[in-house]
Amino acid sequence: MKSSWMLVAGLLFGGMGVFVKLGAPHFSYVELVFYRSLFGLLLVYGIMCSQRISVVTRHWRAHLWRGVSGSVALALFFYCITVLPLATAVTLNYTAPLFLTIFTIVVFKEKFHLPLTVAIGLGFCGVVLLLHPTLERDQLLTGLLGLISGCLAGVAYLNVRHLGMLGEPDTRTVFYFSLTASLGGGVWMLFDTVHAITAQGFLILLGLGGSATLAQLAMTRAYRTGKTLVVGSLAYSTIVFASLFGMLLWDEILSPSSWLGMAFIIVGGVLSLRLSPNISSKKE
Repeated sequence: MKSSWMLVAGLLFGGMGVFVKLGAPHFSYVELVFYRSLFGLLLVYGIMCSQRISVVTRHWRAHLWRGVSGSVALALFFYCITVLPLATAVTLNYTAPLFLTIFTIVVFKEKFHLPLTVAIGLGFCGVVLLLHPTLERDQLLTGLLGLISGCLAGVAYLNVRHLGMLGEPDTRTVFYFSLTASLGGGVWMLFDTVHAITAQGFLILLGLGGSATLAQLAMTRAYRTGKTLVVGSLAYSTIVFASLFGMLLWDEILSPSSWLGMAFIIVGGVLSLRLSPNISSKKE
């Protein structure tokens, strides 16, 4: 099923989180944003060359909107991670599918599907149970920025769908996003400390850029070929994969409510697949 590409993206985004955690002792969050985008740009350009896909496009405005909204969302997300508790920052960012549901219904005038929307809401409840977000009074402004990051991520996902409707290849969409984020991150780094890249650091950055780019490609294909609201629900799988990576690599222990949250996330994704009309009959 075409929407299942989001499960692949979720696994790869979870892997990206592992490399972010490994790279945190060596690089600032500004550098991680820049190198994530730069390595991804080089990788996706290599893929485009091998597939003989041109970077020339007639839809540069759509790519610009996708690149700017996605880059600002990413920057706000990384900023919130450094200021807020990680659980709170991730939960706020994962409001994106909820915003996407609203944008999809309003912009594309899709028929309101209450059960499917409830399934997405169930997934978000699972995120809250899994991450136990907390927000102090003096963090309300930063919390608002985290919510804005989720909103802008929803806008970016909507733009991905629009580019797919225009016939843009997945690789070209990811290329222009990576280019926009690289340029923005490069300017940002001019006002921040730049650390030397060791052999170990290079491997971490390579893994970060590679996993992020492949995840972007899988996500872009999911939004281009699958049911938008179904893909939005399956996006919560990233939290599940990230939690499992934490257990395997850092011996993180999940509470009973966390396991319940993971169950809600999985059930929400499965329900969305079942509730989406005719999705089970579609083939890749």
